[in-house]
Amino acid sequence: MNDDNQQESVVMDEGEIQRTLVRIAHQILEHNKGCENLCLVGIVTRGDVLAKHLASIIEEIEGVKPEVGSLDISFYRDDAVINLAPIVQGTNILFSLDGKTVVLVDDVLYTGRTIRAALDALMDFGRPSRIQLAVLVDRGHRELPIRADFVGKNVPSASNESVRLYLKEIDDESAVKISKVKPGQRVGSAPVKRGR
Repeated sequence: MNDDNQQESVVMDEGEIQRTLVRIAHQILEHNKGCENLCLVGIVTRGDVLAKHLASIIEEIEGVKPEVGSLDISFYRDDAVINLAPIVQGTNILFSLDGKTVVLVDDVLYTGRTIRAALDALMDFGRPSRIQLAVLVDRGHRELPIRADFVGKNVPSASNESVRLYLKEIDDESAVKISKVKPGQRVGSAPVKRGR
């Protein structure tokens, strides 16, 4: 076992992630009294996959699948000027957000800056009646006054640790892992494998 694996621990396995998504789906439906006028928009790269999973679970419960979109916030980030070559994944929202209840979905809530950027981006696509936030993991360390409406799991962490979601569709495994950040490494989402 190499040094990297010794410093990495799993805080949610695939089964726990699935059970947590089922719970979040039920909470969304209960809070909104069903899924009428509801849509899900996931922040790429992993929030959009979670949004699709949530939509499928909601369909199993309600018999109706809410519309699902994906949102790329690359050019809305407050650090976009520092990153001169952002990896653009593309936004895919093929429906109107006007008057809808939008559940914004992300994997790990950290400083709040990703969500601030996502809110700015969403406003370019319409005027929802409400925006709610669903996250799989809240790790704390907020820098902006942002909180999630639906939280899968609170994972206490140090600022020198990364809390990352890995999904089978992208990473060939599903787990939430926490690890120490190496010097020079940035805290944030797990990198996407090339060719995906």
